[in-house]
This record gives sequence, structure tokens and C-alpha cells, in this order.
Amino acid sequence: MAEQKKGLITRLLEGKEKSEEYARSTLPTNRWQLFWDIFKGNFGKIVKVNLLILIFMLPAIAVVVLRLMMNSSNGITYPFGASLGVGYPALPSVVGLSESLTVQSDLFTYLTMMIASLIAAVGIAGGMYVVRNMVWTEGIFVANDFWRGVKLNYKNALQTALFFLAVLTLCSYLINTSDFVLIADPSISGFKRGWLNVSRVISYVTIFFAALMSLWMLALGVNYKLTFFTMFRNAFLLTLGTFPQTIFFAFLALLPFALFLFGSGLFTVIAVFVVILFAFSYLLLVWLDYAQWAFDKFINPKIEGAKVGRGIYSKADGSSTAYNVGEAGESAASIEYKRQLLAAGKSDLVARPIKPIDDSLQVYELPPSFTRADLQRLRESKQNIAEDTEAYAEEHKNDLRYVEYNRQFAEREKALQDEVDKNGKKKKKKPPKLLGS
Repeated sequence: MAEQKKGLITRLLEGKEKSEEYARSTLPTNRWQLFWDIFKGNFGKIVKVNLLILIFMLPAIAVVVLRLMMNSSNGITYPFGASLGVGYPALPSVVGLSESLTVQSDLFTYLTMMIASLIAAVGIAGGMYVVRNMVWTEGIFVANDFWRGVKLNYKNALQTALFFLAVLTLCSYLINTSDFVLIADPSISGFKRGWLNVSRVISYVTIFFAALMSLWMLALGVNYKLTFFTMFRNAFLLTLGTFPQTIFFAFLALLPFALFLFGSGLFTVIAVFVVILFAFSYLLLVWLDYAQWAFDKFINPKIEGAKVGRGIYSKADGSSTAYNVGEAGESAASIEYKRQLLAAGKSDLVARPIKPIDDSLQVYELPPSFTRADLQRLRESKQNIAEDTEAYAEEHKNDLRYVEYNRQFAEREKALQDEVDKNGKKKKKKPPKLLGS
């Protein structure tokens, strides 16, 4: 009863802020909470990162704007929709001219975009690194970490960009060529016409799948050291293995850019402001937060030494929304957290005998003018006190109160160590399937 009253008084004096339950309740316990905590708590840094990315994306944006201007000018220059007279064919014939111009403009756009990607990859590499550290809840300095990310991830970002642009260029050329053939030759057979339509559909699906794979390749490149082909294979497997979730989160990440699709002047203005402020950082934050969930589920538990559940914390009751190291074990972060609490809670003043202070032994006091013999007496007096203290501790170490106190902490420490050992054995059952060599 006395201990309960003491605990009540302590809680009233210290407040709930000192309790473990309160500390955990203020931390994110799942990826949705982590995203919101980062977005609202680091919005200033998100804007800074977005501006840095935007600077290096300007050449690519200029290419896109130039393509739109080319299409508009072609629509004005050539009489695709003009009235040419009823019953009179156009001379010269404009059949297939629009499709032919589209082939040329798309080839020019995508080849120019490959050159612009050399600069855009700088912004992607730096932004991915900074946002990844945010997801890992590590302290960041935007400028320093941005350039460090460029140094570490530029190659991966450029390889991913060139991969997607190569697929986009090839598939777009096939689509535009099919359109040109279907329009220019109305007498084409039904089989060939059907095959051309099928090839167009396959090309669209390939572009869509390559876009999803590119997102995974960026996330893998900023989290692991992989060769291009290993990264490509892992991205393919992750895209297939998490296809519904990948589509959902890719749509969620690209949502700010969807404002441009409305076409209205007001929506366009809003979209421009969103792109300037946080659109690129938002995309990376959503995707890397989701990617970390997938890595914690499929990859990190199978890699010895890899941290699971970065940035999120287990609930105080032991149930964890982070992914467990083992099938039924607590997360590694939870185990380490409890271990630290255990170590901090054990007091040396209670765990071992300490001789009460008495006057039987005293430290020799040096006179105002002392000699080497006085220093020797001082050293001997300190040594006598230390030996007497050790003798007292050895004599009383088996007293019931010390034995019981140490036994409780030893049992709790052993339980935690058993949990770690059990999870460690589960991690070593087989090498990771996705990462390869």
C-alpha cells in the first residue's frame, strides 16, 4: 500500500510526461502517422528540398513545355481541322500528316529528355537521400545531406531515368507508328489492323509497368548497394508482388501533378504553386514511406544486421504495428528500448553491498608542508579504505535483499536476450531472395 501511494504521489508530481506509456503515445506507430508527422513537422525542410529538386528539374520541364508548344504550333500551322470543301480531296493530301508529325516531335522530345536527365538526376539523387533520412527519422541538414545524396546516389538515379526514357521512347515510337499505318493505309487487312491495335495496348502497359518499376528502382538504389541488373530484378519482383498497393501509392504520390489534368486556369495556377512548394518532395515522401514498409516486410527481416521498423515504434502493450523481426516476436526497436529501460532502472546502490560510513578508517590528511612519506601515507589510507569496502561487499553479497534484487533483473535480461536470439535464428534461416549477390 505504501509503495502504491508513493507511486501515485510520484505520478502526480512528475506528470504523465515522465511515463513510458506517454512517451510512446507521442511517437508514430505506423507509416501513415509517420508520413503526417514528417509532413507537418518538417514542412519547411520539405519546401527547401523541393526547391533544390525543382532547380535541377527545370531543363526537363522546359522540354515538356517545348513539346506542348510544338503540338500547338502544328495544330495552328497545318489545316487538320479546316474545311477543305465538300467532295473535294485535299491537295496535297494531309492523311497521316498529324501522326507523322507526332512521331517526329516525340522522338525529338524523348531524345532531348535523355540529355536533360543528366541534370535532373542530380535533383532526384539528392532529394531521395534527404527524404529517406526523414523517413528514417534521422537528423538532417538539407544542403549538406542533399549534396551527400548526389554523391552517393547519382549513378542509380541516372540509370533509372535512362531506363524509363528508353522504354518510353521505344514504346511511344511503336504506338505512333501504328497510328500512322492505320490512318495512312485504310485498306490494311483486318488481321494486321488487329495486331497493330494489340501492339499499341502492349506498349501502353509496358510504359505503365516500367514507370512503377522505376519508382522501385529509385527506392532500392537509395536504401541498398546494388548493381543495375540486381536493382532491375528486385524492382520487377516488388512490382509484381505488391501490384495493387504499388498502383495505389503511385497514384497517391503523383496526386499533386494530377491538378494539371483539369485544364482550367485556376487549377493550373494552383498546380504550379504546388509544384514549386512541395510536389516533388511529397512524391518522394509518400513513395519512400511506402517502400520502407515493403522493405521491412520482405527484405530487412532476412538480412542480418538490417534495422526493421525505422522511424516507427511499438505500442506499450507489446503489440506492434511495426513489422516484427520474428513471426511472433517484438520489433528490434522495441527490444532495444526495453533493454535500455532495464539497464537504466538497475541501481548499483541497491544491487551490491556498500559499507556504511563510519570512523574506523579515514583518509590521511596532508599537512601544510608535506613530504614524500606523507604522500605514501595518503596512498596507503585510500588503499585500506578500498580494501575494507571490497571485503564488506564480499562478506554481504549473499544477503537476501541483494540476491533477490539481482535475480529479478537477471531474469528480465535473460528473457530479452532469448527473444533476440530466437529472432536472430529466424533471420538466418535462408538468405534474402530479393537482394541477390
